[in-house]
Amino acid sequence: MMYFCSPLRPTVDDVNQWAQSLDKLLSHEYGKAVYCIFLKSEFCEENLEFWMACEEFRTSKSKSEMASKAKWIVEEFVKSNAPKEINLDFHTRNAILQSLPEPSCCSFLAAQQKVLSLMDNNSYPRFLLSDLYRDLLLDTTTPGKRT
Repeated sequence: MMYFCSPLRPTVDDVNQWAQSLDKLLSHEYGKAVYCIFLKSEFCEENLEFWMACEEFRTSKSKSEMASKAKWIVEEFVKSNAPKEINLDFHTRNAILQSLPEPSCCSFLAAQQKVLSLMDNNSYPRFLLSDLYRDLLLDTTTPGKRT
């Protein structure tokens, strides 16, 4: 699944807003893409990919679509030894697995909030100190660099 692709480069205001909160960063398509690049460099992109998959899951239009997406999320991120297994406690993981036969828009909410909190407290502060973020900030503020 492909989650983001934005041809629009951010403005200096966009990049500055990303430093205000993780929510602001994740609400911008280019911000999500840059953050994902950073997470890949730290070998922890599965957290963002799970968060985005949950966002997409909640937009499911039918029960069959929801069931299909829920099964994919569980297989990809939730099950023990999943290809992109995220770190969940037993109770949260078990609640998701119990909801799998009849998933609802809230099936992944607790896990998504835990992953968001983990990113907010760990990788997001490191992102703001990274060369990637600083270079992007410099690129958007340097006259003549923007087209």
